[in-house]
Amino acid sequence: MTIIDLQIKAELLNVTALVPDEEETAYNWHFKMRCGSCNETTANFVTINSVEGNQISGSRGDANLVMRCKFCKREASASIVGKPVEYTDADSGKFVRILSLECRGLEPVEFEPRDGWTARGADSKTRFAIDLTEGEWYDYDEEAGLEVSVTEIEHRFERGRGPAKGAK
Repeated sequence: MTIIDLQIKAELLNVTALVPDEEETAYNWHFKMRCGSCNETTANFVTINSVEGNQISGSRGDANLVMRCKFCKREASASIVGKPVEYTDADSGKFVRILSLECRGLEPVEFEPRDGWTARGADSKTRFAIDLTEGEWYDYDEEAGLEVSVTEIEHRFERGRGPAKGAK
């Protein structure tokens, strides 16, 4: 079992608390995965969320994602550990761990944020629904009278130590 942390870095302008919106449903995380046996990477993004549980073959356990490599046919799994952590305006421009994955036989190599994110106005606390599919987001906070944005989004994966800071 290996813990892999997803870290993001972004420039936040007049917003804070960027996080996937899990108020009504679990967020669907999108990753390309590499097989730990043959090193083949999935051609398409695979989806994983914290609610779905899939049975692991030959085991009593389950995982949020169970998949079989198309090349070597080995089964691998991943589970989300804890809850996602908010990326704040204080974190702007720095890599911060927002999610931890427990991986067995695979590891994430690419992340695509897509839609379903939320943030609050730094001054007004206005809640914004954010779509990061284009890699950036711009809007206007009418209550504060300020331009708001999330830009320059980058990600990386690091060997982890467990749930992300502030995770429950």
